[in-house]
Amino acid sequence: MNRKTILPRAMAVAFIATAFVACKKDKDPLIIIPPSSGSTLQLDGGTGEAAAVNSVFVDFSTDKQKTAIRDSWDLGFYSGNEFKVILNNTNGVSAVAINKTDINAVTEADVDLDTLKLGQGNGSFAVIDDPRESSILTKTVIAEVAATDDNNKVYVVNRKGGTNGSILPADQIFKIRVLRKGTGYTLQYASLNATTFRTLEIAKNADFNFQFASLLSGALVNVEPEKAGWDIVWGWSVYQFGTIPYSFSDLVFINNLAGVTAFERVYASADVAAAAYSQFNKDSVAKYSFQNRRDIIGSNWRVTSSLGGSSEPVGVRKNRFYIVKDGSGNTYKLKFLSFAPQDGGTRGKPQIEYALIN
Repeated sequence: MNRKTILPRAMAVAFIATAFVACKKDKDPLIIIPPSSGSTLQLDGGTGEAAAVNSVFVDFSTDKQKTAIRDSWDLGFYSGNEFKVILNNTNGVSAVAINKTDINAVTEADVDLDTLKLGQGNGSFAVIDDPRESSILTKTVIAEVAATDDNNKVYVVNRKGGTNGSILPADQIFKIRVLRKGTGYTLQYASLNATTFRTLEIAKNADFNFQFASLLSGALVNVEPEKAGWDIVWGWSVYQFGTIPYSFSDLVFINNLAGVTAFERVYASADVAAAAYSQFNKDSVAKYSFQNRRDIIGSNWRVTSSLGGSSEPVGVRKNRFYIVKDGSGNTYKLKFLSFAPQDGGTRGKPQIEYALIN
């Protein structure tokens, strides 16, 4: 067989093989993993018990939890359309604006450090991202980052507090300034009395609510899962008590920035609630309205102390449960089983149960 015959046949075989592969690829089924039907999880708060060191993010549809050390980050840079920066309320971070735009010109003399104190009646909502708002983005200490650099002020930041009214020593206090860089951010940061600063470039990532940074390491930190990968987060945080900021254990927030919504159902007794939970279905859901407040669960689900004349026992409030709809439209009923020795649980490691509502 001559060379002229071999070449066309080889080309024909290659064409047929390619066509077969393409045809086969077109017919490969799209594999869709169904959402979890429900599970029971014990959340891993790590050490610290009531002041658990971890925040725990939970995704009902995949039965996954992800932990993040509360002290691992200081600032969160929003990946949405706005140029917003949040403080780490889960570590008691507080900040105040300085009426200067030259970060090198700011020193300890420019700020009364006592204004950064939180806890034990100290502090105000003006120095933290206001937890009374439906969204953590609504009232942030750091103003939205302006397109004009000269409009972005310097802030003094106490990166850890909220427990007893104390703050870090002056040599551990930071000053920061945030600028826009294209579609992302530039963070300028330094210790309070430093005369030079360092920078960190932060790009937005649409798969996440925020990109997180540590002032100690000067680097980005992995904190939250992708925004489609969690529904609730449990842990310690500066929250509210009456008219003052207050440090709370065992707070639960929903991922409302990614479309998660929820509502609470409260009943006359634990027995009535247990029966209602068992029977709650999609027809039941239709009777109620979902809310997008991030603290719709908050601290309502548990009692930590009998102080103040409360007659409720310490432990999970068994007379209630929650309905949570994730960003993909999957609806789950959620109840808390235990969280303290008084209800058979372990402080810092609460146990939850959830079930998909079909």
